[in-house]
Amino acid sequence: MERDPRDRPADAAEITVRRARTPDVRAIRRLVDTYGGAGPRLLEKATVTLYEDIQEFWVAERAGAVVGCGALHVLWEDLAEIRTVAVDPACRGLGIGHRIVSELIRTAGGLGLRRVFCLTFEVDFFTRHGFREIQGTPVSPEVYAELLASYDEGVAEFLDLEHVKPNTLGNTRMLLHLTRDRD
Repeated sequence: MERDPRDRPADAAEITVRRARTPDVRAIRRLVDTYGGAGPRLLEKATVTLYEDIQEFWVAERAGAVVGCGALHVLWEDLAEIRTVAVDPACRGLGIGHRIVSELIRTAGGLGLRRVFCLTFEVDFFTRHGFREIQGTPVSPEVYAELLASYDEGVAEFLDLEHVKPNTLGNTRMLLHLTRDRD
């Protein structure tokens, strides 16, 4: 019986991080579903939403298989959110999540963004990337009012709206301020 290539130890050269494409949606769906349900989890997403947002996603490949994903969603002129970071449980501990988040941060800088937000259970992980815990919503009242017009569930979570509070219980709000040397 042939061994699954994901069972071998990885080195950095074996893992490729690249922009996602529509054929990757099934693998992204599998990764997202792995972290759904009770306990610390990702926000559930309809498959159509994954297709609609595919341009926001990056994936990690190992031996030709998608083993990690993450997305960068622009919220406002200077602000984005890292969301939907997931790594195949068989590949955890190989630095895949760190490589994806590093690429998302680099992309944010390239877009001219100055701040990156995340809502997470993985505080230590994001702290290693320079994120700091925050309270509240780090936008002006005027921007807050504009963001209320968004239909995106993640934006509602960013705004800490009452109807999404069950999704965010136990999560920590974190923010990274980008510097010019990160761009």
